[in-house]
Amino acid sequence: MSTIQATSTSTDAAAALPEEDGADWSVVDFVPAWGMSALVHVAFILIVATISLPEILSPELNLTSIIEPEEIRQEVYEIDSAPTENLGSKSLMNVMGESAAVAQHRGLDNHVEKVRQLENDLVSPRVPQLEALAMPNEAEMLGSIDLNGTTEHAGGTDGAVDRITLEIASSLRQRKTLPVWIFDESGSMEKRRDRIVERFESIYRQLGLMDDIDTRGALQTGLIGFGKDVHVLLEEPTNDIDALTTAVKSLTLDETGAENVSTAIAKAIKVYGPVRKKLKANMMIIIVTDERGDDFGKDYEGLEEVVKRCTRDGIRVYCIGNTSVFGREKGVVYHKWMFEGQEEEGYLEVDQGPETPLAEGLQLPYWAANASGLEQMSSGYGPYALSRLCTETGGIFFIADDTARMKWDAQIMRQYAPDYRPGVEYRRQLQGNLAKQSLIGAAQLAVTEPVPNIQLSFQANNDNILREQITEAQKPLAVLDYFFERVHTALEAGEKHRDKLDSDRWRASYDLAMGRVLAMRVRAFGYNAVLAEMKISPKKFEKSGSNQWVLKPSAEINAGANVRRMNDKALEYLNRVVDEHPGTPWAFLAKIELSEPLGWEWEERTMPVAAMVAQVDRNTPQFAAEEELRQQQRERQRKVEASKPKL
Repeated sequence: MSTIQATSTSTDAAAALPEEDGADWSVVDFVPAWGMSALVHVAFILIVATISLPEILSPELNLTSIIEPEEIRQEVYEIDSAPTENLGSKSLMNVMGESAAVAQHRGLDNHVEKVRQLENDLVSPRVPQLEALAMPNEAEMLGSIDLNGTTEHAGGTDGAVDRITLEIASSLRQRKTLPVWIFDESGSMEKRRDRIVERFESIYRQLGLMDDIDTRGALQTGLIGFGKDVHVLLEEPTNDIDALTTAVKSLTLDETGAENVSTAIAKAIKVYGPVRKKLKANMMIIIVTDERGDDFGKDYEGLEEVVKRCTRDGIRVYCIGNTSVFGREKGVVYHKWMFEGQEEEGYLEVDQGPETPLAEGLQLPYWAANASGLEQMSSGYGPYALSRLCTETGGIFFIADDTARMKWDAQIMRQYAPDYRPGVEYRRQLQGNLAKQSLIGAAQLAVTEPVPNIQLSFQANNDNILREQITEAQKPLAVLDYFFERVHTALEAGEKHRDKLDSDRWRASYDLAMGRVLAMRVRAFGYNAVLAEMKISPKKFEKSGSNQWVLKPSAEINAGANVRRMNDKALEYLNRVVDEHPGTPWAFLAKIELSEPLGWEWEERTMPVAAMVAQVDRNTPQFAAEEELRQQQRERQRKVEASKPKL
């Protein structure tokens, strides 16, 4: 009964609660406790937000509500055209602007700071004080110049010896050195040998003055002589100058004309190689000669074997020699010799060239121009075999004798340097270009069949004598025409490949060869034509006392249309050589050919009667005693020619 009473009391109390503002508090009875907690927290966050949000948004609200747009004023800037009197640092251009004037702090001026840094580093650098350095002597400075593998015009034999001295000195600064001198024993080398022997004392005295090296212990020298045979002049190398001089003077004259320089080099390596290994020294081979050597092999097999041995052992080869003949195998030297108790003198043939593995120039004479000696013109380089040997081993070919009529600018000729690759590589490149093959083939034809000069003056005291001389002059023309035609045909075979030639040297050589053989053919055709015409119908003299007809070059080509076209083509090739290769031997020879026109014309002259009689006597002898004397003179000249020593 008490329980029922309590419940009733609670219900009555709830019913008695007042209703405020119309709120329905009956819902509260159904909300759980966690819901009430969430509602309380959300209400708290909203209250905080209403307090702080106006402060955050107030600046933006104030700006939009307070600032009103102004009317934009158009500023007018006037430039005073009068020149200012204040320039530079006093100019108004250097006055700071308004923004810079009101700034609290100035920024870094990079330009000013960089100038200050440069002044500190360059004007007043802080350089550490060092002790004075000793300057190297002249020999050291010259010795450091890398001239190895080149051809050098040293200024004759004396200059070549001085340069060799510097090379030895440079080697001595590296380690002990064993130079081996190899002397050519031929007669043409006698003066050069003597000159070098005279300078031996100077060489070793200069080397002995080197303060930083004990040359007596570091320098040993070997000596070898060669001709047909090889002679070891010092079995053991020495540093005794007197012994060296005596050994060189003991050389015997070799009259065989053979020069087996390759064999001599192999002998030097065999004899002095073990000594070099024992001393742990550099080995240098110094060849003194005026020819290319006879034992390098037809295809330079012997040369390549020597190159291989020297490069393998680190032996540098130097040569004191002569320049090669331009584009040719044979050269000449002036020499004196004894015959039947009398001294004879003249030019003797020597193997001085070519500067390339095979001759690349045509051996053709100049019929019209005054070109004596041009057939022996210097190339400016040593012969290929010795130059390749020096180049491949890091040595130098020193030109001791260059008696060329023309000297070539070394800077220009550098672009036309010979190819010193192996002979096998040279032949391989020939197979790759028909123009190169045709040039070499034409050059070989010119070597085997030399071209004679032609007769230009003819006696004409009567028509019969004139006809007889013309008949004799015409005889070699048939042979010459056949020769020129074959050379021309050989060159024409490669003409389409001319533009594929890969160097200035090859292009200049081919164009000069083609131009010259065409010019020779034009001259030969014209020569035969004017002789035939004169023989059929001799011309009459217009001047009193004339008794001789002389052929002179003429621009008139009177041998037909084909020959005139050939003339135009010859001029085209020769002028191209002159235009594209100025300052070179090719351009020089082309100018010589172009110096006279390719046609011919007759000119009458007067020959002294005594000379005319002598000329007639030589052709039709009238006195047996005089003919016998001339026969004796011819026989002696033949014997003199046979007595010429072989160099």
